[in-house]
Amino acid sequence: MKLTIDNRSRRSFLLRTGGVALGVAFGAPALGIAEQALAQSAAPAAGAKPLTAWVAISPDGTVTIFSPAAEMGQGTSTAMPRLLAEDLDADWSRVVVRQAPHRPKEFGNPMFGGGQITGASRTTRGYYTPMRVAGAQARQVLLLNAAEKWGVSASELSTEPGVVVHAASGRRMGYGEVAAFARVPDNMPEITAAQLKPLSQCKLIGKDVERVDLRDKVTGRAVYGIDVRLPDMLHAAVLRAPVQKEKPLSVDTTEAAKVKGFVRAVTLPHGVGVVATNTWAARKAKDALKVSWSSESPARGYSSDAVKKDYLAVVRDASRQGVVVEKHGDAPAALAGASKVLRADFVAGHITHAALEPFTATARFQDNKLELWAPTQAPSILTGALAGGLKLAPTDVTVHSTLIGGGFGRKLEPDAALDAALLSRAMDGRAVKVTWSREDEMRHGKPRPLNAQRVEVGLDARGNIVGVQHRLAGESIYARANPAAFKATGQKDAPFHEGAEALYDLPVHHIEYLRQERGVDVAFWRGVGGGYTKFALESMIDEVAASRRADPLEMRVQMLHKHPRAQAVLREAAKLSNWSGKRPAGRALGVAYSEIWNTHAALVAEVSVDRKAGDFKVTNLWAVVDCGVAVLPDNVIHQVEGGLMWGLESLRAELVLKDGAVVPSNFHDYPHLMRAADMPKVQVRLVKSEAGPGGVGECGVPLVAPAVANAIARATGQRLRTLPFDTSALKRA
Repeated sequence: MKLTIDNRSRRSFLLRTGGVALGVAFGAPALGIAEQALAQSAAPAAGAKPLTAWVAISPDGTVTIFSPAAEMGQGTSTAMPRLLAEDLDADWSRVVVRQAPHRPKEFGNPMFGGGQITGASRTTRGYYTPMRVAGAQARQVLLLNAAEKWGVSASELSTEPGVVVHAASGRRMGYGEVAAFARVPDNMPEITAAQLKPLSQCKLIGKDVERVDLRDKVTGRAVYGIDVRLPDMLHAAVLRAPVQKEKPLSVDTTEAAKVKGFVRAVTLPHGVGVVATNTWAARKAKDALKVSWSSESPARGYSSDAVKKDYLAVVRDASRQGVVVEKHGDAPAALAGASKVLRADFVAGHITHAALEPFTATARFQDNKLELWAPTQAPSILTGALAGGLKLAPTDVTVHSTLIGGGFGRKLEPDAALDAALLSRAMDGRAVKVTWSREDEMRHGKPRPLNAQRVEVGLDARGNIVGVQHRLAGESIYARANPAAFKATGQKDAPFHEGAEALYDLPVHHIEYLRQERGVDVAFWRGVGGGYTKFALESMIDEVAASRRADPLEMRVQMLHKHPRAQAVLREAAKLSNWSGKRPAGRALGVAYSEIWNTHAALVAEVSVDRKAGDFKVTNLWAVVDCGVAVLPDNVIHQVEGGLMWGLESLRAELVLKDGAVVPSNFHDYPHLMRAADMPKVQVRLVKSEAGPGGVGECGVPLVAPAVANAIARATGQRLRTLPFDTSALKRA
């Protein structure tokens, strides 16, 4: 399939201005970069022999390794192949990385039931052992073939990076030479996790290296979903109802048809698609449509401020019972018998993703088969959604994954792919590319749930915790996005209430989820539930410390006496931040701890408060993380830094809805993006660990809101309990 790129694109500009002579210039024939990159993206190097589904070796010694997860800037296309290369004992300088095709039986993540899905900080955790085992199996195949060639026992052979060695005779054979004659057995050698290299002998795991996607991104070779071009391709934009779940009743295309480049308007179940010869014509024609919409959506009564009050009423009403998420002991009895009960209510508004690459997908529907190119975190989810939406067998859907310009959970969704597929079918199989505008993305995305929480903590006469009751209310993510899991768990919503589970030694702990159904689709957002549940819990832990006049950091250490890794990150954070030292005038420190996705993390935040203006500024963040095995330590640090920035943005960002419609329209009226002047100094330190790998992509997010709120409380005595922060109380502090 020939793929081209517009010779006037930003890609061409990057190639010219980057000083790279690649034969792409303004006015020159469109050629090469997208075509070559996408054609190669799922193919091994020429002449390579597959040793397993994961790896192939060419006669010249080039090692092609398939990376199974989506690359959206988090470095997975480097980290995952390094795992395989480690136990293969490959020469990393000879490794070529390819995006694995969508073949879940071979490349599925066991933590997602075998689906090819990237999210929830499960990539390294899910693939760590399978990819290392695949590398060890491939190495064993090379050893067996070399042993047969030399007429010796495989037990006499060893390897150096890229070379099989027979020390007794001094013979050496490169991997490429072995691969040229190697026979791959029908049944691969049995390798157990215990047979993998001990970490002390690893040469690649735990060592930093330049990311494999970096050069292409800097030079402009990298191909994102928005760069895809197919021959004779049409472009499309889709007009959706201002209120979710409403449908077009009548469509007037009179003015739209006058737009130069307009081809056709197609009524869809969820909107009206406009197909044109170019993106700008499609958008202009879309804006010229006159559509009357149904007005029966339950979301019409949804306004953020009113819903917050409703949800607060729900969590405060003890007579309303929800789904028990966790229950340890009798919380009502513990609270009734407590000497003192601390109660607080917390509210968090919607937040949207605002990824720099908006939703896009390119589809070609021919002969009752669908081929799709998309920047997706989940080709397995897309395959299922498209097969269902177009009444196809999953085997008749082929998904090609491109690089992703920001995912954060948004690109788990099939919206744009379904748009493109339905429009290609309507255009008799001609390829159609759908590109959402920034306004589309802002108004029709699926945000993090708005929610309310009530936390009650019972204390004995000495101030010790005797019980905690935690009630959460909000729209469900899983009921829509993963109904099977929602049903199987008795209507628990793991992403909504994750993080409410505390590692602290709480004698009695009760977590209850009260699902609300208001007609607004909500979804995964980086950090998901931990972004607000840890805000509530860690704020309350600080209140307990204040009531006891105890040091909040040291009290956490004491409450985690069964968990040395947790204690270690807190103590290291205290050292890094000079917790007990004197602060500059007008500044105060706050602390938060989190254990989510098998990663222990502690954060100390330093803030200054302007009481006259009623505002605050975060001046420093010190984070310490124990994520177990860090495959690429420097990359882990960058991921934590990114999570901290998202946490900072959540302090001020809110996607407001009024009468079911989103109010913000673009970046200018959505206070989301950090400005340079808002950036604190950030230090992240990793604790070296040989524990199993934990998740790092999201672990920074949950720490920020509680650490900053706790610092503000120490500075002013005022507790902030809403996200975004309502700082009006600071003027009264």
